[in-house]
Amino acid sequence: MNYVRNLLRFIPGILLLAAIGYGGKRIEAAYAAYGKAHHLALPGIEYVLWAILLGLLISNTVGVHRIFKPGIATYEFFLKIGIVFLGSRFLIVDVLKLSGISLVLVAIELAVSIAIMTWLGKKFHLSQKLTSLLAVGSSICGVSAIIATKGAINADEEDSSIAITAILTLGALSLFAFPLIGHWLKLDDVAYGMWAGLAVDNTAEAVAAGALYSDASGKIAALAKTARNATIGFVVLGYALYYARQGLAKDVGNKAAFLWGKFPKFVLGFLIVSVLASIGSFDRPQLSSLANLSKWAFLLTFAGVGLHTNFWTLRRQGWGPFIVAITGSLLITVITLIMVMGVDATIGL
Repeated sequence: MNYVRNLLRFIPGILLLAAIGYGGKRIEAAYAAYGKAHHLALPGIEYVLWAILLGLLISNTVGVHRIFKPGIATYEFFLKIGIVFLGSRFLIVDVLKLSGISLVLVAIELAVSIAIMTWLGKKFHLSQKLTSLLAVGSSICGVSAIIATKGAINADEEDSSIAITAILTLGALSLFAFPLIGHWLKLDDVAYGMWAGLAVDNTAEAVAAGALYSDASGKIAALAKTARNATIGFVVLGYALYYARQGLAKDVGNKAAFLWGKFPKFVLGFLIVSVLASIGSFDRPQLSSLANLSKWAFLLTFAGVGLHTNFWTLRRQGWGPFIVAITGSLLITVITLIMVMGVDATIGL
């Protein structure tokens, strides 16, 4: 009985995600029809942005009632499901080819992001653990990395809350800034998708920023971001060992078990589906169904991104961490953009 009751509490929020996502699709269709009917050359705005805007409007005006919050929190689950099914749209040879390039860029991004955030944290006199949480959040996968690191280094709840708020706020802003910059620089789909996957902190916002540019960019952003996510266990282990040596966190016992516990399992799911698609395990209708499931999962994800973002929380957290996060993110954004454009111009992506 308790099991059924626990499941039922997710339904209102999931239905709200579906309603907002479907509303985004309807607004997209109505917007395009209006432009066509009135012979207007309106800029293309896909359901991704409409769904996010609807969520932001609700979250930052009337707010979200507590009955919806458990279901809304599942948007990250749908994100992972969407990425797993996205593997059906990549042959494994394409994954390996792209990952060979992206892994080098990911390694550089990780090192640069951690170094920049650590330096800025010291300059602005943030606590050591808050600085570490901002560093892992900006370098790997946003909220997931912060949560994983919080437990590993025994960080305070307040520090993790501040870091999460900063990362989510910057992620929301990137949804509007990245496509504008991409179009201004006339980046192609692959270069833009790679840049979004490297520079945007939170996974949901990275995939959304890519999809706002084009469907192809969304796929590339998801792949590049997945490569970043795969490093989470190693980076968190490094921080855990560092703080344990200082006597500020408990010792790590079995390192292999620690790594497996922190490793994002949806990365394996993505690779398994990609391998199965590559060896012909799915026929064309099945591949189409998996692709549609991926799109619907992302639809719920994008609605959740908007609903989960409340800009008013900025007032309650103080500005020091946000100055560090914003300054660091700007530097990382510029550096990754230069890297991607340089690689694309020389050896190609």
